[in-house]
Amino acid sequence: MSSSLGTLFRISTWGESHGPGVGVVIDGCPPKIPLSVEDLQKELDRRRPGQSKIVTPRKEADEAEILSGIENGLTTGAPIGILVRNTDQRPSAYTEMQSAYRPSHADYTYDAKYGIRSVSGGGRASARETIGRVAAGAIAHKVLLRDLPNYECIAYVKSIHDLEADIDPNTVTAEQVESNIVRTADAAMVEPMVDLITQMRSEGNSVGGVIECVIRGIPPGLGEPVFDKLEADLAKAMMSLPATKGFEIGSGFEGTLMTGRDHNDEFFIEDGKVRTRTNRSGGVQGGISNGEPIIFRVAFKPTATILIEQNTVNNAGEETTLAARGRHDPCVLPRAVPMVEAMAHLILTDHWLRQKAIQA
Repeated sequence: MSSSLGTLFRISTWGESHGPGVGVVIDGCPPKIPLSVEDLQKELDRRRPGQSKIVTPRKEADEAEILSGIENGLTTGAPIGILVRNTDQRPSAYTEMQSAYRPSHADYTYDAKYGIRSVSGGGRASARETIGRVAAGAIAHKVLLRDLPNYECIAYVKSIHDLEADIDPNTVTAEQVESNIVRTADAAMVEPMVDLITQMRSEGNSVGGVIECVIRGIPPGLGEPVFDKLEADLAKAMMSLPATKGFEIGSGFEGTLMTGRDHNDEFFIEDGKVRTRTNRSGGVQGGISNGEPIIFRVAFKPTATILIEQNTVNNAGEETTLAARGRHDPCVLPRAVPMVEAMAHLILTDHWLRQKAIQA
């Protein structure tokens, strides 16, 4: 089971949803990066359950413990180990799922692959695994800010079901996103989105949507021209998040409706730097960053675990029904915003260190 990501800045996550704890090991972090538990906790608090009325009510403080790789508040260059203990496990809520497979969840496929699985909460397939990613992303963010002080990565909810926010990626701020529990940057859409999620929860149902992300302050030259293209690695990272079903960058699928003349980003010189007049490439051309803002979108499906009875089968090959119990997000998007940012930090840090290595 592969649980690692990265080339020079490499992370390995571990732990199950209802086990003793979850965490991550970060290898390749440069030395002398200022780092504290508070740096991690700020991001983990944005991801944790129970933070608002529209997310899962599971009560977890998600308090991080740094086990290694830090001396006097600075990274040492050694592997950094981080642990977050699980304190609100309820395995009894998953008794029926020991045999019955939840539709559109990973229960059946894990059994098919390994012949054994962690039943409670989905084990490694649970979004609780992303705690390690978010903690590691906070460290990656610190590395980028040391070397690229203008670096910004802002993700936000672009749409939920058929409700779409009107947000300008060139001007959106983190403060706008964090000003509401949905984590959208369109004030007019906050209440309709909250109402929809609340309705889905009352019905035992769920909805999905799209998160958009803009990255500013990245220089040209990041990314490899063939298999490790910057957008390919971003796509892999985003599609490795639970519940993701789509990725597009720049014009994305809408670009297929344009001609080359309309789609091409013309170059010009501004203050001695090469710029593009439009940004339909989304900041990446030929797999390499061009210095413009990187803009991409990630599609999240409706949460698979719902409280409505559904037809399914069990591990004995018999048809049955299942109505899930437990505590689940009626919409994953508000809590997925920091996950998307964390994965972007990780990919960009890895490519930044790779680029520095060839220029040394």
